[in-house]
Amino acid sequence: MTSVNGATQIRAGVMRPELVIPVDETISDAGLDKQAGAMDIGSLIRCIRAPHFGKLGKVAVLPAELQVLDSEARVRVLEVEFENGETATVPRANVELIEG
Repeated sequence: MTSVNGATQIRAGVMRPELVIPVDETISDAGLDKQAGAMDIGSLIRCIRAPHFGKLGKVAVLPAELQVLDSEARVRVLEVEFENGETATVPRANVELIEG
């Protein structure tokens, strides 16, 4: 049994379609060593802003210090390695985590 919510909204309150699949409580969570929703090295992400909009990749580096953008804003960033081997540094707010 699965529930599907197909609602979307692109503007300020970004909403994405979602699937809700109940998990059998008898399944052991052994081997689940990271918190759900936590981004880590190797996590699969999708860029949600230009110039890399829609590209999929994996987190390569998660620097702790803030970096200054061209807009002079100081933000947390990550280095992503895209499927084609290209790498880029993008603000963490410009990516979404793909869990699976």
